[in-house]
Amino acid sequence: QVQLVESGGGSVQSGGSLTLSCSASQYTHLYHMAWFRQAPGKEREGVAAIAVVGTSRHADSVKGRFTISQDTAKGTLFLQMNSLKPEDTAIYYCATASTYRGPDYLTLESHEYDYWGQGTQVTVSS
Repeated sequence: QVQLVESGGGSVQSGGSLTLSCSASQYTHLYHMAWFRQAPGKEREGVAAIAVVGTSRHADSVKGRFTISQDTAKGTLFLQMNSLKPEDTAIYYCATASTYRGPDYLTLESHEYDYWGQGTQVTVSS
């Protein structure tokens, strides 16, 4: 039902920054959302999640470097990525849920999400 589109990916040198955006192409009423990533040869992992009211949780691997945020008025999700490292290289996906679980609910478990974007490539070189 919901289509998500990511943008903002690209190539950057180690230590650089990128900002990813995710917009709903058909619906703007979204529940808890998250960013996931999948690196070559690796399984998908949760990067950051955000609740409806804006509380957030970040994976230990990106804590202090990445910040998830949202513009509820526009229905847009963001991921500000600073101090990028080569190990951050991956396809980044945004996701949202089909079930409302409360204003402060969030999770980094992939099975809690039902709608996924097509992904945007982030490449960090040394």
